[in-house]
Amino acid sequence: MSVVSPRQIAANLAELWSPRVIADVDDSYVKVARVEGTFGWHSHEHEDEMFLVLQGRLRIDMDSGAVELGEGELYVVPKGVRHNPSAAGECLVMLIERKSTLHTGDQVTDKTRSIADQLRPL
Repeated sequence: MSVVSPRQIAANLAELWSPRVIADVDDSYVKVARVEGTFGWHSHEHEDEMFLVLQGRLRIDMDSGAVELGEGELYVVPKGVRHNPSAAGECLVMLIERKSTLHTGDQVTDKTRSIADQLRPL
């Protein structure tokens, strides 16, 4: 075990929308990502997805409306809810997801990353 800085790790990531696993807790992964622009609509049929903004602002559009998150704020997208995260400027996020959660859920896009890719060394 070692102490890590999620914000620092996310800030040093080269790729946008490419989360990296920084810890695992029971059946969940703790991930960080550097994001900007629009991710794309998708859903996770059987898993909730938690977003915590480490820096910047994140918008999550859903069929029922949208939430806007600032630094230090979090939101849990309930399982089965279609959502589309976006950030007008660079944003650093931490995610907590079950280990079974597929990155782009029910969609496969150019942003899709395998669990193996998300687990590669930092």
